[in-house]
Amino acid sequence: MPLRMVFLTVTALAALITQFLMQHSENAPDLNVSHWIGSKPAPIAGAASVIDGDTIEIHGQRIRFNGIDAPESAQQCDDAKGFRYQCGAKAAAALDGFLAASRPVQCSFVSWDRYGRFVGDCRRADGASVAAWMVEHGQALDWPRYSHGAYAGQQTKAEAAKVGLWAGSFQAPWDWRAEHADGKRPVAKQPLGIISRRRVAQSYSCQPRLTCSQISSCDEAQWYLTNCPWGRKLDRDGDGIACETLC
Repeated sequence: MPLRMVFLTVTALAALITQFLMQHSENAPDLNVSHWIGSKPAPIAGAASVIDGDTIEIHGQRIRFNGIDAPESAQQCDDAKGFRYQCGAKAAAALDGFLAASRPVQCSFVSWDRYGRFVGDCRRADGASVAAWMVEHGQALDWPRYSHGAYAGQQTKAEAAKVGLWAGSFQAPWDWRAEHADGKRPVAKQPLGIISRRRVAQSYSCQPRLTCSQISSCDEAQWYLTNCPWGRKLDRDGDGIACETLC
């Protein structure tokens, strides 16, 4: 077959595939046409649900903050006294409190990651950079592999002030993941503030009211803080973290 005919055949096939994807995209919500045709998504704005310290969800779209890395949900660190605590849960709670102070959040697109998440630069309604705040308060790290040192200044300040992770000792999240990798894609996590069936099965309920001495875990305390009208009483210093002796 002449080379020109091969080229025309391939071009026509590509056009048909693109047309098919566009016509059926409404019936296939998990199929992102922009992945195929290379268009850049528009910024996303809205109320954000926190997944973990470096990932949120807006309008059903998972968004990973560009250039930073926060402790994983299951990750533990050591505080200033050498006691273990759930640093991943604490980073997520700090992010949740920060975002709640000025809504909505707007994220501009940077790239797609290998899990199909929208990687973006996000800001609160008042213009404050979410990534910069997380690093400056020691709840996340500058990730040079992707940031090219964009948040190195904030990290230097956090380390000097010994805030957040820098108050004790910890393992960089990317190193922690490497040690705990099982070759599988991470399990999707439930956003904070959304009642999951699993948690209902654990009998988390806003009645009766509880005190920190009656609560058995950090996750349970954070659930009450987020979902119960009396939950704020569990966060005495107002930093978004309930029952800090548990977290």
